Order: sequence, then structure tokens, then C-alpha cells
Amino acid sequence: MAEFLQYTMTGLTVGMVYSLIALGFVLVWKS
Repeated sequence: MAEFLQYTMTGLTVGMVYSLIALGFVLVWKS
């Protein structure tokens, strides 16, 4: 269970980083 939680937290962190990068690209393209 601990490993599952660790993988989940890692996945969420990576997902947030990717979403921030994507959001930055969208803002740059729209400006």
C-alpha cells in the first residue's frame, strides 16, 4: 500500500508539472 501511495504521489506531481508546462505553452501561443 505504501508503494502504491508513493507511485500515486509521484504521478500526481509529474502530472501537475506537465499541466503547468502545457498551460504556459497555451498562454504563450495565445499572446
